[in-house]
Amino acid sequence: MSTESAAENRPVPGAAVVQPTIEPSDLEPIYTNFARVTGSPEELILDFGLNTAPVGDPSNPVPVKIDQRLVMNYYTAMRLWYTLGQSLKRHETNFGKIEVDIAKRLVGQQGGPR
Repeated sequence: MSTESAAENRPVPGAAVVQPTIEPSDLEPIYTNFARVTGSPEELILDFGLNTAPVGDPSNPVPVKIDQRLVMNYYTAMRLWYTLGQSLKRHETNFGKIEVDIAKRLVGQQGGPR
């Protein structure tokens, strides 16, 4: 092997290192519109589920079935938080503010935009 090709394979100091990932062929995506965050001093617990009545009758709430649970340490949670924040900023830059208050997103409903 020549010294040129060996130099090409060396990491550049200060450059970001991309960790390779392996995705199994049977990986199935899930959809969630509900998230609950709890935790302990050592771990953060994220529960995900599907809220089938997001604008339902408050006097007759429909329970949300939790389908998936992620448990992670706070270091991983901090990296996830940072990455999600960057992704949300980029989305809002391209498409506008994400309104999380559902009453403000409802068109033609009381309290919504008209």
